[in-house]
Amino acid sequence: MGYENLTIIGTSHIARQSLNDVKKAIGEIKPDIIALELDKRRFYSLFKKQGKISIYAIKKVGIKGFVFSVIGAWAEKKLGKIVGVAPGSEMKKAIKLAKKHNIQIALIDQDIEITLKKFSKSITWKEKWNFLVDMLKAIFSKKKAIEFDLSTVPSKEIIGKLIENVKERYPNVYEVLIEERNIIMAENIKKIMEENKDKKILAIIGAGHEDEIMRLAAQ
Repeated sequence: MGYENLTIIGTSHIARQSLNDVKKAIGEIKPDIIALELDKRRFYSLFKKQGKISIYAIKKVGIKGFVFSVIGAWAEKKLGKIVGVAPGSEMKKAIKLAKKHNIQIALIDQDIEITLKKFSKSITWKEKWNFLVDMLKAIFSKKKAIEFDLSTVPSKEIIGKLIENVKERYPNVYEVLIEERNIIMAENIKKIMEENKDKKILAIIGAGHEDEIMRLAAQ
């Protein structure tokens, strides 16, 4: 999807398809700038081994934000093993290709510590209860959840259903993890576009953010 000097591709952080999409887009578009759904902390964490968790880190983001990040990282790693792709591989691919071709990299996401702090403060007891219920349903229910191939980027229809479900059952989580970050990333992309009108920009972001960020960036 493109707008003026901007092209956005939506990825899945554990999909092999995303690795191919990133390589193809960089090869065809030959961007001057690659904007990534990363902040500085996550950028550097992609290339280093995770050390021991410090009490200081837990205090900084709050216990709920910390627990969420641990569960999220564990789930992504588990799913990544199933499909044979480490979480964030498409971002690493983009970074390596950018360095190889001397392409400027721009980090457009909010600092992860800020996001997790907000998450800790905003999540309600009702949302925590909904999470427990949904986890138990996923484990014990015979009813099939939304199915899709983990090795590919989900269709827009599936992404839309998943986002609507999050918005309905976890409104505060949706606001912090999706809505607010969409606004921040769109604003950062707009700034890059305005400051580099004669340059081609490729934004690589999670597929769940793609349509809304394009809409906001086009305003």
